[in-house]
Amino acid sequence: MSRWMVPRLWLLLVALAPLGCQNDANRVVVYCAHDREFAEPILKDFEKETGLRVDLRWDTEANKSVGLYEDLIREAPSPRCDVHWNNEILATIRLHQKGILAPYDSTAAAPFPEEFRAKDHSWTAFAARARVLLVNTDKVKKDDLPKTLDDLTQPRWKGQVAMAKPLFGTTATHAACLFQTLGKEQAIDFYRKLKANDVQLVAGNKQVAVGVGLGQFAIGMTDTDDAWAEIEAKRPVVMIFPDADASPESKRGVLFIPNTVAMIKGCRNPDGAKKLIDYLLRPETEIKLAKSSAKQIPLNPRIQLDSLKPIETPQTVRALPVDFTKAADAWKGSQEFLTKEFALR
Repeated sequence: MSRWMVPRLWLLLVALAPLGCQNDANRVVVYCAHDREFAEPILKDFEKETGLRVDLRWDTEANKSVGLYEDLIREAPSPRCDVHWNNEILATIRLHQKGILAPYDSTAAAPFPEEFRAKDHSWTAFAARARVLLVNTDKVKKDDLPKTLDDLTQPRWKGQVAMAKPLFGTTATHAACLFQTLGKEQAIDFYRKLKANDVQLVAGNKQVAVGVGLGQFAIGMTDTDDAWAEIEAKRPVVMIFPDADASPESKRGVLFIPNTVAMIKGCRNPDGAKKLIDYLLRPETEIKLAKSSAKQIPLNPRIQLDSLKPIETPQTVRALPVDFTKAADAWKGSQEFLTKEFALR
């Protein structure tokens, strides 16, 4: 290369460098574990309002949350993601514990109760779902409807109860939360009884709900959004909130699992990430999710909606008294047990 080309090449690189920065400034990369049909319209509205392009990576139903979680850890030295919209909270807390998340004190997060915000502002929880039982009314009489999780271990339901593989998404979160609230021994006893009662394992919560709706199973453990889809489809089903009337001494209740949003440490577009976090935590977003088929429950106490019936809320039923941070600590033990007990992987 001739001497006169070196300075010209240097000037060209300097001139092009801002273009790369500008490209990052014009887009926000989002890793989203929330269902695409509910998340995509909200993110499209964000694009229209801000002019920022949203580049998305989704998780599969069968591998919900886990795939993106592993991607974020692997990419931590050189992050590709700006914002992580997770559909359950424990993986988010575990990412926080690994130092993957960046603090951001969004003014939009201020109204949320403290239990739904990280102390260092690295994540905020919003828009919850509940873990429910979906029951096929052609197979189960009204007087025989299960009311608690323990009812599923009764011999009368042998081979008729479906559950998603408990290594992913909210099913895995549910297990860790039971390990934390009930204690390891009692939680292990529950899952061993489920196994002895020939619980049917399927790919995901949606498959559980569809299977119940089609009469493949009598009862399924799933989430409110998947259960509601079967109700809207006019299937012969009813949704039960298990342990809704549990006494405080029982350490039982309905598990409500929120979405979370967080900025990734070292992300390429922190300014764009902050704009998206502010947008997702606005009351309008929770209202959209509540009024959609997702039927998600707003956690911002300033939001006043008409009844979400038949969806219950922590104000209308007994909520499982879970400490999500301690449940995240129980994650590894619960996963090791379930993997071995159900011969998974």
